Amino acid sequence: MGDVMDEGQTGRSGFRPAVSNAAGDGDPHQTATPDILARLWANDAAEGLARRTPGFSARTGLSISRRSALMIGLGLLLLTVAGWASGQVNLLAGLAGLLFSCLIGLRLLACLLPPAWARRRALPVCALPRVSVIIALYRERAILPVLISALEAIDYPADRLEIRLALEADDQETIAAAQALSLDHKYRIVLVPEGGPRTKPRALNYALRFCSGEIVTIHDAEDRPHPQQLRIAAESFAAAGPELACLQAPLNWFNRGECWLTRQFALEYAAHFHALLPLYARLGWPLPLGGTSNHFRTAALRRAGGWDAWNVTEDADLGFRLHALGYRCDVIAPLTLEEAPTRIWPWVCQRTRWLKGYAQTLAVHARLAGLPPRQQNRIALTLTLGAALISAVAHAPLAATCLLALCTGPDVNGAHLLYGGFLAAGYGASAATAAIGMRRAGLAVRCTDLLMMPIYWPLQSWAAVRALYQLATRPYFWDKTEHGLSTFTDTACISHSPPHSPSSAVASQFSCSHAGAPDNRSDPNAVHASSPGP
Repeated sequence: MGDVMDEGQTGRSGFRPAVSNAAGDGDPHQTATPDILARLWANDAAEGLARRTPGFSARTGLSISRRSALMIGLGLLLLTVAGWASGQVNLLAGLAGLLFSCLIGLRLLACLLPPAWARRRALPVCALPRVSVIIALYRERAILPVLISALEAIDYPADRLEIRLALEADDQETIAAAQALSLDHKYRIVLVPEGGPRTKPRALNYALRFCSGEIVTIHDAEDRPHPQQLRIAAESFAAAGPELACLQAPLNWFNRGECWLTRQFALEYAAHFHALLPLYARLGWPLPLGGTSNHFRTAALRRAGGWDAWNVTEDADLGFRLHALGYRCDVIAPLTLEEAPTRIWPWVCQRTRWLKGYAQTLAVHARLAGLPPRQQNRIALTLTLGAALISAVAHAPLAATCLLALCTGPDVNGAHLLYGGFLAAGYGASAATAAIGMRRAGLAVRCTDLLMMPIYWPLQSWAAVRALYQLATRPYFWDKTEHGLSTFTDTACISHSPPHSPSSAVASQFSCSHAGAPDNRSDPNAVHASSPGP
């Protein structure tokens, strides 16, 4: 991807506004892009990675043979865990048992090892690098004022900070709302030309053209980043060499106490971002990045080709691609708070997109050849994205089989006891990881929520079935996550206070507000939105 900046002038014939100042008042800071150049850049945002390095893109999709093998393998797994398959698939059952044992062991190890956050080197204000923040927005009119309040709370020199609001060119409501806010000159509106696929990574690729920072940070529409997060990211990059390409900040939910579903989601995120990701970084594994609060070294991001516009979990894919290219990712301590879905159906739609994207990423990185084993890291790929997909597919049938066997009594056999043991050990390890992750994040956890995790996890199988169906029928469809639906306001959102360590950054208390008015309703058929998680 080129490092080309737009230097056009407004008001000239044949030009269209691709980047404007937030007020839209003809300010001299306003810039414009020729139509032909905007179209070329939009095409490159969508097709650039697939054209230059097709092996790294999900654009080519899964071949018929790979789709068939995937469906057959998952079907056999379902039959095996349900106890309906014959002894001919005992090998598959053994492999599944080995996988689940590794997952349990990883969670226990994550509980035992405290996170080692990226080292920092203190920088004076005059030495802080320029940072570009990109927020991809689609139909987020109501949430904009709260987003701007969160961005204004960032503790970073204004003359070294630029914020790009990437808006779809046909999203007139959000464009008008952004222009009406009369923002200062560090904000710019980037109008992403119409085209497909209408996904968040395509918008990010286009907006990257208009970034001049040494660091590029990605946030979502509903984010409440810790005020010190950018500064800590800059100081962490300063303490590392050019091989460090990305820093991931932990995520959780500001409305985590709103209902049972949000409390379960908070436990899941705490385990992932405060226990598992730090462990992966310690092991030198690639990180399945979250879709927000990613801080990239701009040069490395551009050399890697940006984001894959055809992958619906562009974040996790980019983490593995950076690793395959010889870069590494790390984690920092100050967290970002987001808005969790409060109803089952939006949660299922969001999880469907994640699991479908995991399958796409697995297909892309499993076919890579010619790389050193460490850069391919098939073990990490299997135990992160592969395990997430397989466990999501198998969980509900496995739980149902165990419960049915226990209820029927005389029909209990050794296989049922083995599955039941795996299920109990898995729940126990997951509950321990979640509890420790919440404690590390400085968030309260209730024993009743831990005990209700067995009710939450089978929902994954519902989403997994939808994901596999969409993978075969609508592989690039983007299930939009609706924002601004929560009316919950947490007045005491406490950030993580990491263990005492020379490499740790102490994050302080900060408050957050709700995500916006309940009238922010996004079209359920829309296919572009910000992506909140792994």
